[in-house]
Amino acid sequence: MSALLEATGLTRRYGHVTALDDVSVHLAAGERVAVVGESGSGKSTLARLLLALDTPDAGTVALDGRPVRPGSARSTRWFRRRVQTVPQDPGRSFNPRMRVGDAVAEPLACLRVHGDHSARVAELLVAVGLEPDAARRWPHEFSGGQRQRLAIARALAPRPDVLVADEPVSALDVVVRLQVVELLAQLSAAEGLALLVVSHDLGVVQHLCDRVLVLDAGRVVEQGPVGEVFGAPAHPVTARLLDAVPTLAAVVS
Repeated sequence: MSALLEATGLTRRYGHVTALDDVSVHLAAGERVAVVGESGSGKSTLARLLLALDTPDAGTVALDGRPVRPGSARSTRWFRRRVQTVPQDPGRSFNPRMRVGDAVAEPLACLRVHGDHSARVAELLVAVGLEPDAARRWPHEFSGGQRQRLAIARALAPRPDVLVADEPVSALDVVVRLQVVELLAQLSAAEGLALLVVSHDLGVVQHLCDRVLVLDAGRVVEQGPVGEVFGAPAHPVTARLLDAVPTLAAVVS
C-alpha cells in the first residue's frame, strides 16, 4: 500500500529539549493510524509537523511525494485543501461572533474552493447528524459534542484526503466520546479519508484505528496493527496506557 502522507526521520528540538527524535510514519489512502503516548511523549509535536505548522530540525514530510513545509497561505493552499485537522477543544475553535454556517464554510473561502458553499454546508451538517438550519445558529447554542461534530464538518468542507485529529474527543464525556468516534469511523469509510488520530486514550484507538505507533520521550517504541500491539504489548509505556485509561468498550458493555 503506497503512502499518501509520509514523514521520515523527523526530529524537533526546543532549546536543550528534544521533543521528537528520528520519528517516521506513513499513512495510506483510507487508512486509520493512531499515534499514542503519555503526556510529553511528542504526540502533538508530531501532529504539528505533519500539518506543516512547524519546521523539523531534521527529516521530511511529503504528501503524494511532494515535499511539505510551512509557508505562506498561498504556498500551502494546495496542502491545506488535501490535509485538514480536527481540533482538541471544539469550544475554543469557533469564533463566537460567527454563525455556524459561516464557520463551516470558512475553509472553502480561504482555500478558494469553487462551488455552492451554502449547499456544501447544508450537506456537511446533515452528514454529521445535524439539521441544515443549524447554519443560522451561534456556536454557544450547541453542546460540546455538537460543536465537535461542527468541527468535523468544517474539516471535511474542502473534501480533504487526510484528517489529522489531535485528541479529538478528550474534552467530551465518555458517552458523547463514543458517538463522535463512531461518526469519525463512518465518515472516514464513506469519504475514503485517511485518518491520523493523536490520542492517549487507547479505547478510542481500539474502536477507530487499524494501526498504532507508541511514542515515549519523542521516539517510536512500538508499532503495528492495533490488535497485535494491544493484545500483547511489548513496551512498558503501552502496558501502562492500557491499564490506566478507561476504555470505550466498558461504556458499551
